[in-house]
Amino acid sequence: MKLIVSHSQLRGITAAPPSKSHTHRAFILAALADGTSVVSSPLFGEDTNATLDAVEALGAEVSRTPENDTVTIRGGKLRPSAKIIDCKNSGTSIRILAGVAAQLAGTTSLTGDASLCSRPMKPLLDAFTELGVTVTSRDGCAPFSVTGPVSGAAVHIRGDISSQFISALLIGAPLSKNELSVHLTTLLTSRPYVEMTIAAMKEHGVSVVTTEDGFFVPKNQKYSPADARVGGDYSSAAFLFAAGALTGDVIVTNLYPKDPQGDKMFIDLLESLGAGVNRTSSGEVRVTKGPMHGADVNLADAPDLFPIAAVLATQCEGTTRLFGAAHLRFKESDRIKSTAMFLQSMGADITETEDGCIVNGPCALSGTNVTTFGDHRIMMAAAVAGLIADGDTVIDDAECCAVSYPNFVAAMQALGAHMRFA
Repeated sequence: MKLIVSHSQLRGITAAPPSKSHTHRAFILAALADGTSVVSSPLFGEDTNATLDAVEALGAEVSRTPENDTVTIRGGKLRPSAKIIDCKNSGTSIRILAGVAAQLAGTTSLTGDASLCSRPMKPLLDAFTELGVTVTSRDGCAPFSVTGPVSGAAVHIRGDISSQFISALLIGAPLSKNELSVHLTTLLTSRPYVEMTIAAMKEHGVSVVTTEDGFFVPKNQKYSPADARVGGDYSSAAFLFAAGALTGDVIVTNLYPKDPQGDKMFIDLLESLGAGVNRTSSGEVRVTKGPMHGADVNLADAPDLFPIAAVLATQCEGTTRLFGAAHLRFKESDRIKSTAMFLQSMGADITETEDGCIVNGPCALSGTNVTTFGDHRIMMAAAVAGLIADGDTVIDDAECCAVSYPNFVAAMQALGAHMRFA
């Protein structure tokens, strides 16, 4: 289905959708705890549903009650799945669940769609091998099988490809009889996502120690049941914030100011660029249109912001350089290339670099046909760009936003966006 977006002015208040990252972790950790945990206000999206199906395949008892906005999970007795686990398009699912499966005595096979099967897994699979796990894969990508359990107590892994690799090792570690030392061989990118993992593990009674070159998980720890309430998603809220900064006045609720999500830095970025920003201690953020100027922006810890940050940059006076996000080339699409392509087609002065882009603004954008490559963040960024473009912007595969923000279009329409499906 295509989405047609026309020039619009947005005004109003809307709630941020539940956090996809927190939902993944809440489902998986509840499945690892010996007892019953209730997850309230989770994100019911394609990626998180893939995680929920997977923990059920591994032996957790799952009760879904979307009408009550809860999921009840009884875990603690996981075993290898008799069927291949299909993680669809979810990188978080396949990587963290692989870390769990590697700790189980027996063989578990995991796969995904064509996009997921092209994304890198080799650093994590090599780490499993170092830990004594037998791995069978297709050139270091999915589909793959792991036969556990882990026997080693130390592992070395790159930190600059995906923070999900690190989260996978940490979350799986308490299932082993051994301690685990994770030694990073490169700088860790997207560190806030690992901090989010550690905070979630702590809620379930497991501690992780940060070391000079990585992390250490002491032995003799077990996950305890714990109820969790999933807060709003700063990654998805970024598209709402940007719409306010570019077109009018938007208030976003359901955000926790103390949440460890790295993408909340987008609010600081908007403020530094010149947009009007007002935040409250209760978690409301109001963003209004204002004259914005270019800046150098390091996105190493918040790479998912790149597409929408690039859209913002097209309306900034002067030059904006986005950098530090080379690992974006291994997402649902090559997000650096995908972003540059759609903004160039709309008339932006944007140059792709190895780890980001350079944008000279302000740019007059024109509506065009946009290819999303099935990438939800490209789809939503292009939709926001369409709000300030002359003429219609026609975006393909509009349903792909269901991965992280199923109600994106409806929320934008409620704020006054001229969007319609075709």
